[in-house]
Amino acid sequence: MGDSLRDLQVRLLDLKSRAARLSPLDIHARMDEIRAEADRGGYDALEGLARLSSQLALLPGCRVATGACLDHAGDALAAASAAERQAVLAAVALRLN
Repeated sequence: MGDSLRDLQVRLLDLKSRAARLSPLDIHARMDEIRAEADRGGYDALEGLARLSSQLALLPGCRVATGACLDHAGDALAAASAAERQAVLAAVALRLN
């Protein structure tokens, strides 16, 4: 397992364990950091998921949206194609509607 993947997993677990106590701005900042790391590491699906989550963190219902996104983070890390990226984002969208 690469350092980038390990770092992303640690960041995601930390955020998941603390999200309920963080402010929306903190969630946004942490997800944006995860997005940047995922982008650098070539984890396209996680980058898209983190981008969506960081945007949703600033809207009403951010706790539900953050939870839905974090629940699909493992799927996003395992995704290997653009179609799988879209499938992960679609799964989150379905949960939020």
